[in-house]
Amino acid sequence: MGVVRVAGKIGIPGLYVTEDPDAVDAVAKMGSLSIRFGLGWAKSHRFHTGQTPVMKYNRQLMQVIMWDRIKIADIVGVEVISLDDAPRGYGEFDAGVPKKFVIDP
Repeated sequence: MGVVRVAGKIGIPGLYVTEDPDAVDAVAKMGSLSIRFGLGWAKSHRFHTGQTPVMKYNRQLMQVIMWDRIKIADIVGVEVISLDDAPRGYGEFDAGVPKKFVIDP
């Protein structure tokens, strides 16, 4: 909220579960997120949550990928690994690295 302009919008796309028994603290286990709601109120922020409207951009994205205008593998952080490296890839993925692993046996 500190970087959003006055009367700006804050969108929170993604998946947020109502409960997470494996979370790091008791508040997160209940599915609560800590936000500075008072600052959002003072700056007249608008909050939007929910699923990202992927179908709105699906056709346009498909076209730029098909015509090689963007390299999607570079954008999403793909790393091609061998089958022997799969345990390492799964370990890194579980640890939260910002990569997508493609196994090439």
